[in-house]
Amino acid sequence: MTTIIGVRFKSNGKKYFFDPQQTEVAAGTDVIVETARGLEYGECVQGNTEVPEESVVQPLKRLVRVATDLDRKVVRRNKKRADEAFFICKRKIEDRGLEMNLVAVECTFDMNKMLFYFTADGRVDFRDLVKDLAGVFRTRIELRQIGVRDEAKMIGGLGTCGRELCCCSYLESFHPVSINMAKDQNLSLNPTKISGVCGRLMCCLKYEHEAYAELQKVTPKQGSVVDTPDGRGKVITTQMLRGTCKVQLDDSPEYTLTEFACADCCVVKGACRNRQNQAAMAEERRKRNEQAAAAERAAKRTTDDAAAPAPQDAAPAEDDAAEGGAPRRRRRRGGRRRHKPAGEGGAPMSDAPQA
Repeated sequence: MTTIIGVRFKSNGKKYFFDPQQTEVAAGTDVIVETARGLEYGECVQGNTEVPEESVVQPLKRLVRVATDLDRKVVRRNKKRADEAFFICKRKIEDRGLEMNLVAVECTFDMNKMLFYFTADGRVDFRDLVKDLAGVFRTRIELRQIGVRDEAKMIGGLGTCGRELCCCSYLESFHPVSINMAKDQNLSLNPTKISGVCGRLMCCLKYEHEAYAELQKVTPKQGSVVDTPDGRGKVITTQMLRGTCKVQLDDSPEYTLTEFACADCCVVKGACRNRQNQAAMAEERRKRNEQAAAAERAAKRTTDDAAAPAPQDAAPAEDDAAEGGAPRRRRRRGGRRRHKPAGEGGAPMSDAPQA
């Protein structure tokens, strides 16, 4: 077992473990500790606690001392220097025309380093800017590019719910958030409604996802077939938080829904698939009947055309043929008169009898 204390450097930051060096430190005490970037001023949020050695990362940084009034004055002075450095760096960025947005400036307790946090769409060449800042402040300069979520965490603000941002109030670190979490919670997929002030998906989607995942285990899905106390039906809508669902019963009139508790509904496995197969088979049967009816109508039309009587215009021609005379040729209306072929000797043939 090893003894540790938990120290937080920001009100909403992560908690880090340090070796108290056999000093009894109570929660809420300001301390000076040794970190990777030098001495830092922080607040002890967890007093002396014994934990297994494998649960902490060795070696632990040590506690230097409990903070004094002089240390608090140094912190206030460093805060003023950081505010002045913010405006100076802002002016340097504008002079050089760099496409970057300065977010915050921090100073270490011993003024050994100054950190400038900024956001940008892509990579920025800030080497000349670092030289300018080092010439002004005469200390080590470090520029860090952060994301929009970290920017919202540093600046703070109010969410769409009217409360302080989750990342500023209690979230110590960011967790991945996906659009599937919004789908599981039956939320609108409009980006303006499920995005926070940072422009990313709201962190509370992850915070509430576990509760919705547990409710999904006892809530039937939309479109599933369930057995209810009043009979079998299909689930139309669900209310996971209320634990209810609206079902259209098979023997109820169309567009009539009945509300049941999810605990009283039993999902029938495979029933939805069977209903889909039955509907597909009914549609295929209907198409076959339509094709057979169309073929029958076409066959009947062909039979009627074949059994139709001959036209009356053919009767005179048959009478002429019966009398033994040549059938009279009819002239087409609106067309040119046809010339009869010439007889022997080139003389035109005439319809008049020869004398």
